Amino acid sequence: MTATDSLPLPQRVFQRLDDRAFQSGEALAADLAVTRAAVWKAVEQWHELGVHLDAQSARGYRLASGVSALSVARIEAALPAGLRERLDALLVEWTLESTNTRLLDSLPPAAGSASVVLAEHQSGGRGRRGRGWIAPPGGAICFSLAWQFPEMPADLSALSLVTGLAVADALSSVGVRGVRLKWRNDLLTARGKIGGILMEMRAEAGGPVHVVIGVGLNVLLDEAARAAVAATGNIADDVRANCDTVPDRNAIVSALLAQLLPLLDDFPRHGLAPHLLRWAEHDALQGSEVRVENSGEVTRGVARGIDAHGALLVETTAGVQRFISGEVSVRVER
Repeated sequence: MTATDSLPLPQRVFQRLDDRAFQSGEALAADLAVTRAAVWKAVEQWHELGVHLDAQSARGYRLASGVSALSVARIEAALPAGLRERLDALLVEWTLESTNTRLLDSLPPAAGSASVVLAEHQSGGRGRRGRGWIAPPGGAICFSLAWQFPEMPADLSALSLVTGLAVADALSSVGVRGVRLKWRNDLLTARGKIGGILMEMRAEAGGPVHVVIGVGLNVLLDEAARAAVAATGNIADDVRANCDTVPDRNAIVSALLAQLLPLLDDFPRHGLAPHLLRWAEHDALQGSEVRVENSGEVTRGVARGIDAHGALLVETTAGVQRFISGEVSVRVER
């Protein structure tokens, strides 16, 4: 039995389809050594989860335009050998409660290596402050990476800012234009929110630090998903709207790893300092009127970038104030 044979049947069927050629249920059943009824049940599960699929009675099934299945083999094939060797684990799961939770509950990777988990569907995906993260299977990337620092790096909270730059660079490398960063963890375009970052950690005093970086990206959103996001008070955008050709999700994941692994090596030595100028270039809040809610208090002013430690600077009538946490909105109440 191969590693692929142990995957859930819906995932195995999903990985055998693409968005170009139809495959009949009979051919899929023969290929997977299951019954046509089992293939049909797998496809029904996709419908329940919101997978975009073209189905024709005389031709079979294919994925909707731009949809691609995640595959460990395809992700690894796009990575240089030196980076593949840095992966302690790389898993693609069909469904999980949360990729971040999976890694937080697991042993940390060996020093200098990363453990990575992706899921086609998350039942309990979350963003900052416990908010849900809506991610349609085949239309999003739910990605978490675990790393172990031997000791607590200075300004560790700024790692999420540097991660934002790495994600923007990864998207740019696969043809996605115009990604900007909203302090502290949002990835935006001119149309709305394209993704977010959730960093969590476990540490003991004076000991190693187990960090998990979660990245959620909208690749293809249909109207139902956009409406669900709008109901949470946000406006969503996706990769498809910001590139000429939708990149394969495996290529996006490989690009993320190519950016993040060197960054994690470098961060304990240099921190945020080498990235301050580039952050300013990507800053979506710079010069905007903002409202910052922190510990129940509301501050209004004009965003003036970040300081050397990653704190948000806001110019108010009482002078420039510094925030290391808080909920920021550009919708200033009057």
